[in-house]
Amino acid sequence: RNAEGQLGLGNTTYYSSPKQVGALTTWSKIAGGRFYTVAIKTDGTLWSWGNNTKGQLGLSNTTNYSSPKQVGALTTWLNIASKYAQTIAVKTDGTLWTWGNNAQGQLGLGNTTQYNSPKQVGALTTWLTIACGFYHSLAVKTDGSLWTWGQNNNGQLGLGNTTYYSSPKQVGALTAWSKIAGGRSYTVTTKTDGTLWSWGQNNRGQLGLGNLTYYSSPKQVGSLTGWLKIAAENYFALALG
Repeated sequence: RNAEGQLGLGNTTYYSSPKQVGALTTWSKIAGGRFYTVAIKTDGTLWSWGNNTKGQLGLSNTTNYSSPKQVGALTTWLNIASKYAQTIAVKTDGTLWTWGNNAQGQLGLGNTTQYNSPKQVGALTTWLTIACGFYHSLAVKTDGSLWTWGQNNNGQLGLGNTTYYSSPKQVGALTAWSKIAGGRSYTVTTKTDGTLWSWGQNNRGQLGLGNLTYYSSPKQVGSLTGWLKIAAENYFALALG
């Protein structure tokens, strides 16, 4: 699909096989949201393109673009994440930044205001790993603690309730969280010991727990300790052992 220019090819033509975006060989990290794309180059610059109706491209407007556009002039972007229409990024100094759709407080800024340019979340410099669900967000700090915020109607924040939060809340007191992924209304994570955990919506069995029960706090998936990578999408999750 390329109706909003999310392929970055300078048009809105659909393609069913891979097409190179320009000729540059300096792209480093990428993330895809709903009809848009964000990327970081090896020089630390941030780029985005595609749908921008919620300001999710971070370009200080709501204009769609069908080719990559640089977000500001900074060269200190480290990690990037997106899912539906919110974007999250961490800089090399460990600060956390968000922009785009914020109707459920998923930007972590203590409000539900939409922003079309990057806004810093608090003043901490200890953020490391980030991920987005459809309307909620996740982050792990350098100390291994897990933090969530945004929509929580199905317990996807892992806080033992269904209360929405518009600023980061710590999930328990553990400092052993490693990888994180957010689905439509659920979350999948791994710990540093290689165990796999999930919580939130489970109407399609997306939590991998052998049932269709919803959980608002982390539940371990099986007893294996060799999980390496995870991904969560609309109603399904994937893991590599």
